[in-house]
Parts: sequence; structure tokens; C-alpha cells
Amino acid sequence: MAISSPKDKYFGVWLVFFLLGLGTLLPWNFFMTGTMYFTSRLKEQSSISSSANHTETANEPQSFLEAKFNNVMTLCAMMPLLICTCLNSFLHTLIPQRLRVMGSLFIIMSVFIVTTVLVKVPLEPLPFFSITMVKIVIINSFGAVLQGSLFGMAGLLPASYTTPIMSGQGLAGTFAAFAMICAIASGSELHDAALGYFITACFVIFLSIIAYIVLPKLEFFQFYQNRNMKQKLDLENSITLTNQVNKQRTTDANISMVEIFKKIWVLAVSVCFTFTVTISTFPAITADTKSTIADGGSWDFYFIPVSCFLLFNLCDWTGRSLTAICMWPQKDSVLLPISIKRSSS
Repeated sequence: MAISSPKDKYFGVWLVFFLLGLGTLLPWNFFMTGTMYFTSRLKEQSSISSSANHTETANEPQSFLEAKFNNVMTLCAMMPLLICTCLNSFLHTLIPQRLRVMGSLFIIMSVFIVTTVLVKVPLEPLPFFSITMVKIVIINSFGAVLQGSLFGMAGLLPASYTTPIMSGQGLAGTFAAFAMICAIASGSELHDAALGYFITACFVIFLSIIAYIVLPKLEFFQFYQNRNMKQKLDLENSITLTNQVNKQRTTDANISMVEIFKKIWVLAVSVCFTFTVTISTFPAITADTKSTIADGGSWDFYFIPVSCFLLFNLCDWTGRSLTAICMWPQKDSVLLPISIKRSSS
């Protein structure tokens, strides 16, 4: 007789996965949205003293590091993310889940604490640029490990529990953009605004750590975790290890991977194409656009945070969240790859 699942009281597990989803992409989004602060630290020494309401004039030349910041930042973020995502399939067998999740969260929070401290530490442009890129590599490497571990945890639960992760990841960018707009609107000096900005990030990551500590204590999660452990033990006890069986299993596994790809190749190619186009332009290209109607007014300073980061992330969050309500086009529909191709053109 099957044991019925307990209820997720007060949506506790849902909220924990939402917070953890927020914590996976929030660090990268805070670095990406904070380009205004980072590039201000890369200016020549004579022009570093800028306020939150200071805008760069059209004739003011950019330094080499300032001009290359967005491109190098994207490269330093995506390459470690790709490599560590691929390594996740090996790491989960070598490193316990708790160590992967807690270790990643603590390292990411430590990087943000260092970033917050460095706001008040004067540095030459080149050392500052190098340290920032190292921090971006660390954050995205451990962010990939954290994200893979989180989806693995969600796999123990009903399929609907991937939605809070996706929704939390979508909110991360929106939250970071909104925090930057608030920092600008405060009228504080740029470095003072950045200090509050990064302290906010530290606080949210700390909340993610608390959420993960609470998760194993929730009855709903305990039920599915115990059921998964029982299924593994039953499977191990029922297997007879022989060379012939092992050989046959290896062959079946290879066949099954091919069969799986045949069934999901449309979705896989669509996702790959979407992220290739999106990440190629955002933020490396879009963050360098200029408003043609600002004419040196306050909108010139808000243009990139609102039109580039906030608008993009609001649409991203909406799209991720709507999957819990509506799945259109369907995964087998020819409209899916066509609509992706047309929207990316």
C-alpha cells in the first residue's frame, strides 16, 4: 500500500527552493548590473571621483580596460559556467550534496564580502580589473555547481517544484536591476551606493544559506528524501553483479542516451540557440547602447539600468514563471523553433 505524501505546509519547501533559485543567479546578476560602478573604478585617476548622478559625456574617452570590461566579464562568466556545468555529472558522485550546496553558498558570500570591502579600498585600474575578473570566475564556477545540485534536489520532489527554482532565478536579475536603480535614485556618491548595493547581495545570499539549513527539517522534503533513499537501497539489494549483466547495461545506457536525445533534440537545440544569441548580446553589447533622447538629463543615467537590465530581466522572470500556468507552444510544436528563430533574428 502506497504511503500518501504529506502536504507542503505553508508552501515552506516551495519558498525554500524559490530562495535557493534566487541565490544561484543573484551573484552573477549583481556583478553584471553593477557595471556602472566597476567601469567607474577603471577610469583614469583624474576622473574617478564621480557621483551617483554624474553621467559620462559623449566626448569623454574610455580607457582600454573600461571599454573591454563587458566583453571580458561575459567571457570570464560563461566559460567557467560551461565547464563546471559539464563537470557536475562527475562532482555529484565525488562530493556530497550538502558540501556542494553549503560550500558554494559560503564561497559566493565570501566573494561578495570581499567585493563590499573593496568598495572602500583604493586600487589602480589594472589590479582592480584583474581582481574583479577572478571574482567573476569564482562566482560563476560555484554558481554552476550550486545550480546543478539544486536541480538534482528538486528531482526528488514532484515536477512542479522546478518552477520555484526557475522563478527565483528569473527574479534574481529583476531584483539586482531594481536594487541598482534604487541605489542611483538615493543620490549618494557612486561608491556609497555600491556599498549598499553589495551589502544587499550579501544579505540575500545569507538568507539562501538559512533556507538550505531549514530544508531538511521540513516534513514534505523529508518524505521524498527518505523515499528516494529507500528506492536506492532496494535497487542495490536486487542487483546481481555479473560481467554479462554489466556489459548489457552499458550497451543499454548508450542506446538510451541516443534515444533520449532523439526525443528532446528540438528543445535542446532551441535552448542552445536562444542562450547563444542572448548571451552574445547581453550585456556585452546592450550595456554599451546610448539613449538618443536623454540629452544629458537624468534619464541618461537611468537608461541602461531600466532599458537594458530591468526590462530584460522582467521579461525573463515573466517567461519562467508563466510555465507554471501555460505551456505554449507545446514541446513538439513546430511553432517553438520557428518563434525562437524569428525572435532572435
